[in-house]
Amino acid sequence: MDIQLIALFAAPATAIISLVYGLYLTKKVLAQDEGNEKLQTIAKAVREGAMSYLASQFKVVSVFMIVLAILIWLTLGQGIAITFLLGALFSAVIGYCGMWIAVRANVRTANAATHGLNQALSVSFGAGTVNGMLVVGLGLLGVSIIYMWSYFSFISQGADAVAKHATDVLVGYGFGAALLALFMRVGGGIFTKAADVGADLVGKVEKGIPEDDPRNPATIADNVGDNVGDCAGMAADVFESYALTIVAAMILGGTLFGLKGVVFPLLARSGAILASILGSFFVKAKNDQENPINPLMKGFIISAVSAAFIFMGLATYLLGEPKAGYAAISGIVAMMALLYITKYYTGPGEKTIIGIATASKTGAGTNLISGISYGMESTFVSVLVVIAAIFAGYSFLGFYGISLAGMGMLATTGIIMALDTFGPIADNAQGMVQMAGLTGKAAVVTSALDAVGNTTKALTKGFAVGSAAVAASSLFATYFEATGLTAIDIANPKVFIGLLLGSALPFLFSSRLIGSVGRAAFEVVEEVRRQFKTIKGIMEGTTLPDYSKAVAIVTAAAQKELIIPAAIVVGLPILTGLLGASALGGFLGGVVASGLTLAFFMCNTGGAWDNAKKYIEDGHFGGKGSDTHKAAVVGDIVGDPLKDTSGPALNPMMKIVQIVALLIAPFVIQFIGK
Repeated sequence: MDIQLIALFAAPATAIISLVYGLYLTKKVLAQDEGNEKLQTIAKAVREGAMSYLASQFKVVSVFMIVLAILIWLTLGQGIAITFLLGALFSAVIGYCGMWIAVRANVRTANAATHGLNQALSVSFGAGTVNGMLVVGLGLLGVSIIYMWSYFSFISQGADAVAKHATDVLVGYGFGAALLALFMRVGGGIFTKAADVGADLVGKVEKGIPEDDPRNPATIADNVGDNVGDCAGMAADVFESYALTIVAAMILGGTLFGLKGVVFPLLARSGAILASILGSFFVKAKNDQENPINPLMKGFIISAVSAAFIFMGLATYLLGEPKAGYAAISGIVAMMALLYITKYYTGPGEKTIIGIATASKTGAGTNLISGISYGMESTFVSVLVVIAAIFAGYSFLGFYGISLAGMGMLATTGIIMALDTFGPIADNAQGMVQMAGLTGKAAVVTSALDAVGNTTKALTKGFAVGSAAVAASSLFATYFEATGLTAIDIANPKVFIGLLLGSALPFLFSSRLIGSVGRAAFEVVEEVRRQFKTIKGIMEGTTLPDYSKAVAIVTAAAQKELIIPAAIVVGLPILTGLLGASALGGFLGGVVASGLTLAFFMCNTGGAWDNAKKYIEDGHFGGKGSDTHKAAVVGDIVGDPLKDTSGPALNPMMKIVQIVALLIAPFVIQFIGK
């Protein structure tokens, strides 16, 4: 059968299989019991807060996206405008549906925990897998739709015409997905950390009450934030990395191998989806005493190994070039190395975590110094892994090899996203069990799941940063293809200016987001203090706080801060383009180098401070309420906006500037020159 027809039907068929599997798991999760009335009341408050936030965000974002689509239509053409909207739509659907299932699975996980570990793990991981299947299914389906459109519109002009049209308009798809992901990351990050910081400052530090205590007026907002940031934001972020690595691989593959190079990424992604589905079947606990991380890692390893075999088979028999398989496998190996490094520097009970916890014995200052030191060290080691992946990919097949390394890093996206979404679901379930006053098996099981969930969330942040960096590097390579540049000379003042501007952008971007969290957290703290002072009976537990106030504050704050960061990220590469294509190339290199290191530093440092606090809360160095604990809480509060707001938001930011540069490259070459 013709290779075009195989790709034409195999890729969308596999995408649909993943979506059907996700639908099956959704029905399975929703069939579980929600538990007693108190659990259901808490769950309803979290669910309503989460969906209300998303509705508010989409109202703000939709106007911006429609205006931008019209501008793209007028300047770049109908095809790119349509694919831009398709990418944005799919990204929004993933964020919405992923959070929709998460805020329904949390209470079912809490109730399932009363029956044992395997039941609770099945519900929480099953719901996480729904999110994973959405990301890979819609990611591949979107690219497949564009390829089918190109095929039926241009096949009469030959295979080269099909490849050219597909690769031309795919950039719009990536731009739409990336920009929507930026909004989800920025808004979700501000919401979740403003609520978290506000709840911790008053609840833990001032009032001495534990996390997820129903007496805390910000506790529902905190639980809503877990879903908004770690479900909706992460899903949209990884979706656009997933889509962009396909886009970059198809563009560069078409140049090197012709139509086979365009088709290979589609079929490789199809095989990787099947590998993720296979791995999900192995996530089962042997008994209630087993550490939940073991079955989760078993499923992940099976997916990764299966994907490696699929990549090698397709590279050998489709492309006739085993080096393509080696490049993809180098990405898989790099991804596993990043997970290990992230675990070493941020995982519960690790040497670095104990070191930061020990430093907390002498106060918040030494806690912060120790955390920054370990964070900087982890950045260097993590960057070495990304360098190795890029170098390996380039050594095997040049720029195309880099894009394949990116595809390899994202080969197990289905199960990685399941691990990530599992985290906030388990966190919410544990909070609900505590707020509902459940004890016994439910408390033990949800505590174990939450501990593992904290680990998986930290691991997937490292994965997201690394894959974003390789995806951005792939797009950087496509920029050189689009402009005809073979090299840029940093001795040229314009190029050096571009390099400095690009290096500075992640700092400006991060400062906006961290400042937003601080301002919103201030409002939450004031509101929580007001309620403790004016509503009698809260501390005694005889009167419930007004939870909706804190939710409303952080929702409004998140919407206010959406547009300016996006305008900076889209506008600055356009302005730099006025200096010429080489200066813009320098700018792009600066963004990737600075953004990558800053993102690793923020995510790892914040994660380390978080788990150092949890280590003390487990009974070490005086436990909860001690001076050591209070010092560690300060570190955790400082780290919160780093690891959950600005750090993760740098991922889509790095890729958006590359896509904007790709879109304006023809104009820069025509009107400004190299």
